[in-house]
Amino acid sequence: IHDSEEAGIGIIYQELALVKQLDIAENISLGNEIEQNGIINRDETYLRAEKFLKKVGLNVSPTTQVKNLGVGEQQLVEIAKALSKNASILILDEPTAALAESETENLFILLRELKKQGVTCIYISHRLKEVFEIADRVTILRDGKTVATHNQADLTEEKLIALMVGRSMQNVYPPRPDRKVGDVVMEIKNWTVSDTASNKAIENISFNVRKGEVLGVAGLVGAGRTELVMSLFGIWGRKSCGSVYLEGNELKLNNAKDAIKAGISLASEDRKRYGLVLKQSVMSNISLASLAKISQKSIVNDNEEIKYAEKYTKELNIKTPSIEQLCRNLSGGNQQKVVLGKWLMTEPKVLILDEPTRGIDVGAKYEIYNIIHTLAGAGVGIIVISSELPEIIGISDRILVMHEGHLTGELMVKDATQEKIMYYATGGR
Repeated sequence: IHDSEEAGIGIIYQELALVKQLDIAENISLGNEIEQNGIINRDETYLRAEKFLKKVGLNVSPTTQVKNLGVGEQQLVEIAKALSKNASILILDEPTAALAESETENLFILLRELKKQGVTCIYISHRLKEVFEIADRVTILRDGKTVATHNQADLTEEKLIALMVGRSMQNVYPPRPDRKVGDVVMEIKNWTVSDTASNKAIENISFNVRKGEVLGVAGLVGAGRTELVMSLFGIWGRKSCGSVYLEGNELKLNNAKDAIKAGISLASEDRKRYGLVLKQSVMSNISLASLAKISQKSIVNDNEEIKYAEKYTKELNIKTPSIEQLCRNLSGGNQQKVVLGKWLMTEPKVLILDEPTRGIDVGAKYEIYNIIHTLAGAGVGIIVISSELPEIIGISDRILVMHEGHLTGELMVKDATQEKIMYYATGGR
């Protein structure tokens, strides 16, 4: 890496490569410290960090520890870190996967400025809108091989999708199935949760989700969407008031085990950190949350584990040589399907999906959208968090919008537009 940086090559990785226990300024300067007589000049370190945080539009003190930032904020730190190294070639791998649209636009302004300064950018993305907005030339890869390279002006979205997936796709989103939405399966009343510093992160939120409904949750990075669902799952913050009802019965959720047992499952936005054990097999990961189901006297029934793993591998079309394959060797889309398989095995009544298509290609996205519709059709209540407004509109039946820990809007999908969602997401009511 040092040799590459010396040669003028900088990279922003798809998976965050920050030291969580260090602060922002220390991460930005890591390996490129400002020193004087062998001692790190901390004043200059923090001044430089402030300069690059301002460039990427992150209004956070450089003394903040990275572990206290959200995924989107950490991504902005990664970008600031790369920019601080004055690279002449900058490689960006899915840099906007965890960013809101406003933050993405700030990044594009930066990239255009870098282009004027003679910096070459290699921009890897599954978001087609971004490709058409920022790229001069486009190279398409499929199954580890170059398929084609074209000037961006010579491509259409339809042609690009066909090159990516190897076949023509008429729609980015599957047709909305004609399914019946049933009774309320989960209801949240006056939910208020504080972070570790006793600051209210979620305040007085009430909503419900129905059987067979896909409920979208939109908002900008920092709106509290992830904190809301993690607190409902019993793994984040301190609840000061509020109630959760499942099929009319009030729940006491102190941890994830309580939530899973009650019938609530959560696929986290960070699948590699919270969703999978990467060094374990597809089979072990699928059965991970349901070991009691396939065990007797604390001994796992291997035949049952194999049966379930093969069932969900087939149903979800997980592309793997075998169920013994380690999850770290799978593509992002197939890793996400393993996470879904794990939660489907728990037979949830409510399935919460936080950024379910983050960092995966358009073909895998389409498959996951179909899985969501199939589950809703079977009566599961689905909550989907997404930073991509077209996605929220494309797959939801109803949309909630959050801003700074509050619920600011609710829209039926037939009434929803990107402009209306952004109005609520920026604090409108």
